[in-house]
Amino acid sequence: MNIEETVNAAKNGFEASFAEQTYYNRQTRDEAHLNTIIDFIPVGTGMKILDLGTGSGYLAFALAKKFPDVAVTGLDIVRNALEENITKAKNEGISNIGFLSYGGVEFPFTDNEFDIVVSRYALHHFPDIEKSLSEVFRVLKSSGSFFISDPAPDANDKDGAVDRYMQVKKDGHIRFYSLDDWKQLCGNCGFRYSGSFTSSIRFPRKYEDAYREIIAKYGDTLVSGYDLKIIDGEIYVTEQVNNILFTKQV
Repeated sequence: MNIEETVNAAKNGFEASFAEQTYYNRQTRDEAHLNTIIDFIPVGTGMKILDLGTGSGYLAFALAKKFPDVAVTGLDIVRNALEENITKAKNEGISNIGFLSYGGVEFPFTDNEFDIVVSRYALHHFPDIEKSLSEVFRVLKSSGSFFISDPAPDANDKDGAVDRYMQVKKDGHIRFYSLDDWKQLCGNCGFRYSGSFTSSIRFPRKYEDAYREIIAKYGDTLVSGYDLKIIDGEIYVTEQVNNILFTKQV
């Protein structure tokens, strides 16, 4: 697929996921992880924060509530979810948060606009990761912070088994990146690695025929590297998550 087709696939897939909140919430909500992220990000008074791939605003709302003197903007391609976020912010009286949609590549912001850019469980869907990282660099102020939280492939997964597994859902998944991958990709754009921690995420999915084909081909890798289990008609894999902080070099 080309970039436009991949963006549309992600958009349609996420609209369906948001409509089916049970599965989406089970995949993405983790209060302990959320609190660790918030403590890890160097938020200061009066900062402007961009939540890239904000989705349901899970991280954006948490930041806006925790730091009422900062301005948080959530950016995503999924308009229905953003409309729900806007309604939620209005209903809850959260005045320091806003949401914008975009085409999936170029950001609708000026240069040096944000103090921090964060992205949680989103970047593996981006079809032109180098371009997106260059956009992050562009909109960040000098010495601004870029925080990534995204699942990583197992070190022994040499054939991209987990990516084939994730692509069954047809929601625009491209690939997961290792810590070394992120250091190289972000370093090429002008970022300096500042630190990281790891966590984990468990993905539940409905067990469909397409997964049987993946298991037949990559079963040993998925079972040993991602703790694949089938329980009561659902299929699960568990993945390590990289949580990484970069700084824009002056």
